[in-house]
Amino acid sequence: MSVSGGRLAAPAVRWAVFFLVIFTASCGEKKLPVKTLTLKTGAGAEVTVEAEIAAKPKEREWGFMERTDIPDGTGMLFVFDRDQVLNFWMKNTPTPLSIAYIDSRGVIRDIFDMTPYSLRNITSSRSVRYALEVPQGWFARAGISPGDTLLLNFR
Repeated sequence: MSVSGGRLAAPAVRWAVFFLVIFTASCGEKKLPVKTLTLKTGAGAEVTVEAEIAAKPKEREWGFMERTDIPDGTGMLFVFDRDQVLNFWMKNTPTPLSIAYIDSRGVIRDIFDMTPYSLRNITSSRSVRYALEVPQGWFARAGISPGDTLLLNFR
């Protein structure tokens, strides 16, 4: 009986390992497309940021969760299908971020700092199409403020 049981166990173990590998691979962090975004200040200066583009619901939901290294000059642009009042929070996000809410014409309407792990909603002051998250303070260091624009040439 042990010989027969051993023969049955080997295929079962192989299948278990196969499904474990497939499950582990499917749960890994997916790479988002990266685009160079150009922001234009009111004075006419242009600043670029390398941003991951989160356009699908699952991508937008996950965002920068669990990321500990977000260098200056990088960020994530959340793209929505329509203008709407947006709410973001910092659930499971250990890195301090700043967020810019941007309307469908590319005008930055709000910039807010966000606290790591906070469940407090950070709400746009009006309907917007995009949200750009960067390391906290990057907008100020780059000279970007509300009223400046995101050039919408990233599509």
